[in-house]
Amino acid sequence: MKTLKQHWLDRYQGAATEKLSWFQSQPQPSLNWIRANATLNSAVIDIGAGASVLVDHLLEENYTDISLLDLAGAALQISRQRLGLKAERVIWLTADITQWQPSRTYSLWHDRAVFHFLTSVEDREAYKRALLAGLEIGGTLIMATFALGGPQKCSGLPIVQYDAEKLQAELGDQFELLESLQEQHPTPTGNSQLFNWCLFRRIYSRVKSPNRACPTDKPMPILHI
Repeated sequence: MKTLKQHWLDRYQGAATEKLSWFQSQPQPSLNWIRANATLNSAVIDIGAGASVLVDHLLEENYTDISLLDLAGAALQISRQRLGLKAERVIWLTADITQWQPSRTYSLWHDRAVFHFLTSVEDREAYKRALLAGLEIGGTLIMATFALGGPQKCSGLPIVQYDAEKLQAELGDQFELLESLQEQHPTPTGNSQLFNWCLFRRIYSRVKSPNRACPTDKPMPILHI
């Protein structure tokens, strides 16, 4: 049986990056929230970065502390080659997030479409251990998953759908939900995938703030890009 690592290596080696269903030439939701929640010197990590061009945009905007993590080293190599000499300004991490132990902390943790692949409780708990070890108190978590009513699989693999309330419950009371939105992501083949985006702050107190209303109390905006 094919391993998860081999699955992703095959996906990246079997098609041009811009033909993959998750490709974005302009990763706008990510950029908007990173710009609003990180300084140019903030430590930013992109979980499941793959061959995403998000790093290109961050380097262009002069972010100075960028780490990229992915299970598939071949995907990261695509970005290395694309960036050329700029690749020296990036920290490259080939690792399985469910087994990774961060050696430092980050101010901003970005995850577009990794967490929803974790269908077992054990894998989700392992991810959260890495998250709590790697994201500083007061740090920002940006997480995008397939939304309720969105796709039930991605690249032939089962996923877990989330809305803001479900993701907040999964992450627990060490994270405060600040904002959420939905995005209709157009794939290269002309289909559309409904994503749920959530912006969290890691908080020290395990007591939920009584003054912050849950964004899920009102309809979430849908972003069409």
